[in-house]
Amino acid sequence: MSHAPALVLGSVAEGDVLPVLAYPVTATTVVLGALASRDWRPMHHDKDFAVERNGTRDIFLNTPNQAAWFERYVTDWTGPHGRLGRVTFRMKGSVFPGDTMELHGTVEDVGVDDVGCGWVQLAVTLRVGDEEKTTCAMRVAVPVDENDNPWRRRGDQWRP
Repeated sequence: MSHAPALVLGSVAEGDVLPVLAYPVTATTVVLGALASRDWRPMHHDKDFAVERNGTRDIFLNTPNQAAWFERYVTDWTGPHGRLGRVTFRMKGSVFPGDTMELHGTVEDVGVDDVGCGWVQLAVTLRVGDEEKTTCAMRVAVPVDENDNPWRRRGDQWRP
């Protein structure tokens, strides 16, 4: 049984704004993200170390944890047929327990490459209040129609 993709290229346009994802960060959010990425550095699980040795106000999200939130945000929007091609981001500030992080996204470009793969270029921002904590550029493949699935592309048919 085949299911139609949640999002197809024709339903996306430059300038589209993705729904905001707001998430209240807890110490558990920070520690589980560090644990999942095998990051044992104490600034991600030991508040005393983070405050006294690093000079931060608390433990904070590590890089792989933030990457996972960006991936979740975009694949929640695309549905299961969305396939990440490229992700680059720049961290400008830390995200701490007690913060509510918000992910915001805007479609910057939509197109089809020379092998027929549909691509959406996104600008995604992680904010806490009015402060931009991390900016991210993402290129995600989405189906060009109901019969397409970027996950089926291999070899020369996949050009992220």
